[in-house]
Amino acid sequence: MYRGILFSIMAGLFIAVQGIFNTRVSDKIGFWEANTFVKGTAFLFALIITLISGKGNFSNITQINKVYLLGGVMGAIIVFGVMKGITYIGATNAVTLIIVSQIICALIINSLGLFGENKLSITPIKVLGLAFMFVGIILFQFKGLSE
Repeated sequence: MYRGILFSIMAGLFIAVQGIFNTRVSDKIGFWEANTFVKGTAFLFALIITLISGKGNFSNITQINKVYLLGGVMGAIIVFGVMKGITYIGATNAVTLIIVSQIICALIINSLGLFGENKLSITPIKVLGLAFMFVGIILFQFKGLSE
């Protein structure tokens, strides 16, 4: 469990920083050019790690539900959306909306048991927790009289 928490925090930190880095690259070379560069360097990095320590088997790819193979396409759309969001509304606002969207989407996926995920029962305490998160996000975004 602790590893899951650690990796989740690490991913959150990298997502926030990566979005800003990618946007700065796109400012100079263009959105799709930056996306191509980002995905290209990610591919090279993953290939090197796979060659060094990979233990899977690419031949098993034929056994995967074909819809799951769209992850790479989704990654390109994610990078593009993050860059555009940061460009138009700034890093804090973009990341906040990304988090809200992820929570809503994950809740729908888990509550319906989509894509092979275990069904998550929606309890009153979970609804209360989500409500607190959303109130916190609204308060965080609120521009008070002092600004």
